[in-house]
Amino acid sequence: MIGGSGTSTVPIRAFGWIMLAILAVFLLNAVLTFWFDFPGAKALFAGTSENVFLSFVQLSLYALAIAAAVISVSRRYYVTLREDAATIIAANHFIIRAAFWVVFLVGLGDAILSFMRVEGLSELYFGEELDSNLGRSAYRATHFHVPLILAGIAIAMFTRSLGFIWLSLLVVVAELLIVISRFVFSYEQAFMGDLVRFWYGALFLFASAYTLLEDGHVRVDLLYAGMSRKKKGTVNAWGSIVLGMALCWTILIIGFSSANAVIVSPILVFEVTQSGFGMYVKYFMAGFLGIFAVTMMIQFVAQFFEAVADKRGDPGARETHAEVI
Repeated sequence: MIGGSGTSTVPIRAFGWIMLAILAVFLLNAVLTFWFDFPGAKALFAGTSENVFLSFVQLSLYALAIAAAVISVSRRYYVTLREDAATIIAANHFIIRAAFWVVFLVGLGDAILSFMRVEGLSELYFGEELDSNLGRSAYRATHFHVPLILAGIAIAMFTRSLGFIWLSLLVVVAELLIVISRFVFSYEQAFMGDLVRFWYGALFLFASAYTLLEDGHVRVDLLYAGMSRKKKGTVNAWGSIVLGMALCWTILIIGFSSANAVIVSPILVFEVTQSGFGMYVKYFMAGFLGIFAVTMMIQFVAQFFEAVADKRGDPGARETHAEVI
């Protein structure tokens, strides 16, 4: 065994990858159930499914995902816990990066479109029919937001910096524009406040996983700071499972429990605020909670690997920003 690799780490790594595999299947089944009218895996046990075969297929995906995770880890027994953690963190960075570019493009684009509609410019430039269609949330989401979402993901593939850090500046700029336009030009519209809330919500929820990575969350602690790295590893390993992963699964299970759930319901109907010519992104903000749970779950798995490696005394421990300070 070198640097934490070997068969002794296989059960630990298998547990973490099984969590991620189940997460992936859970999200896939949510899409199949709520957007493609599949009956859902739980319908097989409830006895309410009219299509038992599809319910069985959705349930079988969990078994296949678990088996794939175990086989992959067993075959790659030589990979260290820290190498696995680095791989997971890199994937999480991409998700967060993509999320930033999506909310940046959608927020800016929808705000401009809302401004054009409230000032009567959209009908002038787009025509009466398209202007009317853009006033419907479902049309704006599928024909305007979706291309921006794809563009944001594409940009994230070719960038490396965590763009959400710039969201704090964008929030300040958006708030400053409200102050200037209100007190200097006596002009304010609903979409201006919507943009601040949209970007601020994204900043708060998307940055959480990165803050966890850098150990930047506020701790109210009397014992932890004085512990050795090995003891901290034990605390962090159990905390990642009992507190971290459990919280993320609670959010996901409740948020995707039914078509009326807190995350699914607004997205299904492309819910918008009732504020006249405001932005049409309220359904997006429900999705923020899902992104938060997913990215935090992924980061907790990476932290679990790092914590076990610390407990074992494996070399190559990463210094967090908090430790450097």
